[in-house]
Amino acid sequence: MKILAVMMLASIVTIRGQIPMTEKNSYDILIKHGTIIDGSGAPGFKADVLVKDQKIVLISDVDTSLISAHRTIDATGKVVTPGFIDHHAHGDPLKTPEFKNFSAMGVTTIFLGQDGESSDHIAEWMSQVEAAQTAINIGSYVGHGSVRNQAGVKLDPSPSYWARRKMATLVDEALEAGCFGLSTGLEYQPGSFSKINELITLAKPVGKRGGVVSSHTRNEDDEAVQNSIAELITQGAGGGCAVNISHLKVVYGHGADRAEAILQQMEAAREEGISITADMYPYQASYTGIGIVFPDWAKPPYNYEQVVAARRDELATYLRERIQRRNGPEATLFGTAPWAGKTLTQVALELGKPFEDVLIDDIGPKGASAAYFVMDQELQDRLFLDPFIMTCSDGSPTMRHPRGYGSFAKVIRYYVNETKLLNIEQAVYKMSGLPAKTVGLVEQHRGLLKAGFAADILVFDPDAIEDAASFENPHELARGFDWVIVNGAVVRGEGEFTGKRPGKMLRKS
Repeated sequence: MKILAVMMLASIVTIRGQIPMTEKNSYDILIKHGTIIDGSGAPGFKADVLVKDQKIVLISDVDTSLISAHRTIDATGKVVTPGFIDHHAHGDPLKTPEFKNFSAMGVTTIFLGQDGESSDHIAEWMSQVEAAQTAINIGSYVGHGSVRNQAGVKLDPSPSYWARRKMATLVDEALEAGCFGLSTGLEYQPGSFSKINELITLAKPVGKRGGVVSSHTRNEDDEAVQNSIAELITQGAGGGCAVNISHLKVVYGHGADRAEAILQQMEAAREEGISITADMYPYQASYTGIGIVFPDWAKPPYNYEQVVAARRDELATYLRERIQRRNGPEATLFGTAPWAGKTLTQVALELGKPFEDVLIDDIGPKGASAAYFVMDQELQDRLFLDPFIMTCSDGSPTMRHPRGYGSFAKVIRYYVNETKLLNIEQAVYKMSGLPAKTVGLVEQHRGLLKAGFAADILVFDPDAIEDAASFENPHELARGFDWVIVNGAVVRGEGEFTGKRPGKMLRKS
């Protein structure tokens, strides 16, 4: 009878899975009666899922009389998807290893080292993250700005040939340690001092190792964004590597036609053989340091106090005009004390002075971070629908912006349930299969629901998903992701955190 039972179990195997040759009828998790959205963009289908030893071993119909499972999850009326991948995230896994904000919105893998900033000792940092036992998986880029500082280049606008070679060696060493590519933050210092010859030099080791250059481009303003994208495309062509636009946006641009021009620019690059993608968060407000509104001549290497003394009227005029173009002082919402939760308008009223004087005297270019309501919904929606654009949060556990707690939930709530601009299969692809393909995780058997792949799995009802975070209360956890499984362990079960920390430090192979 035992031999007959094994034969019957083998007969239910489809091309989507294969029963292991040992311990055939004992499994860690059985997920029953769900609709499988496998992350590839293909239509969903009804099937069960078996998990054992951190892997998906079968996606098929399972006769439960023939197997035993340590845990059975009833997914009737729900979808079963890969865990989401946040291609552009922030945070410190050594300080907040649980990363509840991410797993609560279905994210099981995040990528750090963004905007040109990463650990100066990346291999050692990876080992520390591994030892910290995070709740979710962590991948990393090596930061261009950090490499500049390590090499002693810092704010030098014209590093020598040998300095560029030293930086390239540092990039190559970081890639050897397991980084998935190079991130740049060309709107920030010290990245803003770099020129294209340097950027191409640092892209070459990325290209040789099959990595990605992911860039916070030089300028996201409407009149400059396409030139900035063109610079990234040139870097990719010169370095022979794939490129990605970080948190794609058009500051004070408007309309779907404006989005089409950018998408056509990206498509033209693909026709020339350049692999180019982008990531986006689903909000119309950005978030970064207040230095973004100050001119370069009021930031290092210039002395700020001397600039204020010598050029105060010029600085005030610049700030007044720039803030007005960015939808006025009411569109700047501070996220750091002592002004957290207040707009620039409110702070100016409280202090009884013009907002430009507040920026000059009370805050300065390094004195605060803020959310900036500078994007157009129609334009951003058209960008987001493109099949080469994936979801990111650009958020963290501590940032005062709802994107760190709500981005992936909002994609389902807004794009799938409310506007119906995407179906659930398309949305899940943008949040799993596409980022996995972009960075090479598919080759590591991650990012899809497929036999043999890592068991990073979600079970949820799309209609029940809520992004609870708001600008007033940015740290409210998302709701509706009932089951969050990371490497075969339940991190969130029936909507409650389990305390398990089964995440891995991922390294590019």
